[in-house]
Amino acid sequence: MSDLDLSPTTTADGPTLPLFGEEHDQLRASARAFVDREIVPNVEAWERDEQVPRELFERVGDAGFLGLGFAPDVGGSGPDRLAQAVWIEELARALCGGVAADLGATSDLAATYIDAAGTEAQRERFLPPLLAGTRIGALAITEPGAGSDVAGITTRARRDGDGWILDGSKVFITNGARCDDVVVAAMVSPDDGAPGDDPHARLTLFLVSADADGFERRRLPMLGWRTSYTGELTFDGVRLDDGRRLGDIGAGFGHVMAAFAWERLAMSLGAVASAERTLELGIAYAQQREAFGRPIARFQVWKHRFADCRANIATGRALTYQALRLVVAQAERADAVDPTEVVRTVAMAKLATQRLAFEVADECLQVHGGAGYMMEYPIQRVWRDTRLGPIGGGTDQIMRGTIAKTLGL
Repeated sequence: MSDLDLSPTTTADGPTLPLFGEEHDQLRASARAFVDREIVPNVEAWERDEQVPRELFERVGDAGFLGLGFAPDVGGSGPDRLAQAVWIEELARALCGGVAADLGATSDLAATYIDAAGTEAQRERFLPPLLAGTRIGALAITEPGAGSDVAGITTRARRDGDGWILDGSKVFITNGARCDDVVVAAMVSPDDGAPGDDPHARLTLFLVSADADGFERRRLPMLGWRTSYTGELTFDGVRLDDGRRLGDIGAGFGHVMAAFAWERLAMSLGAVASAERTLELGIAYAQQREAFGRPIARFQVWKHRFADCRANIATGRALTYQALRLVVAQAERADAVDPTEVVRTVAMAKLATQRLAFEVADECLQVHGGAGYMMEYPIQRVWRDTRLGPIGGGTDQIMRGTIAKTLGL
């Protein structure tokens, strides 16, 4: 558990919201025990094999962790974003970015989009197997030429009788090379029902099954996230029935923007928990490793560097938890908070915490000395995995631009 006081406080804008209750404490204990038993002992083997067994998804699903934040009538464990946040934090403590990304792409990305954009019939049809872990999900937005520019997407969906034909490509898709279902963002022309010619009015979401004719993918070799099947996807005349369209034609941009808040907040939660666990291991190593006749941890320079890390982690957690408060409040009542404040706080949290996780890993790798450069020590994995944080889910530059817009700049 965090050592922060999460009781309500008062600010100039009024009382803040309390966060975790007793039921969340119980969930945290259960989640930590599950991660320590089912994931941590296997991480090194999975990293060497560069894959996570599909059975892990089912074990996590059976335990109810994939369904946190989703209603029971679609196979969920209860609609509680705070419970979902607890699981994200505990999973991050395993210090394997690939595993966290694999599982998160199913629940925090694919399932979240289906839950938000799908009809009741679509939710009942597609969500239960994803939340049970019997099917693996992915979200396909990023393209080779578009990057973080959602309006620059070139994947197209055109009417074909009572269905659609999908053409285009996506890249850097987590779980993309082995997913069973992938939510795809594509452009629809006004001739096919889009409400306008502006890219924001044309973006539409579709759900594609891996066995669809014309859908091909390949796995990309990555610096980090070794267990994750990050993929490049190609859609060549993929035919979809209209029941595979998620939401109204042209409504995709709104769903993407709304989902970005949770995706970025989830990354912030994971980064802070990862940084905290990395620091714990770094301090433990420094207490054991000796130089010049005494443990490295007793050198003033390392005392100060560890102190800086701990202070920065506390700052990152405070900002992230404030973003979580705002997102939860907005979900419970749309007019409870200023949406601009939600966007700004989430962007600030992601900007601060992703670089934080990498910097803490970098410090802890340094304290390992030459051992930090050896594959047998987990710090090398953490260092590689955390480097993606300032890039994925919207780069640091995108976050700065988003914050600047909220300031009227």
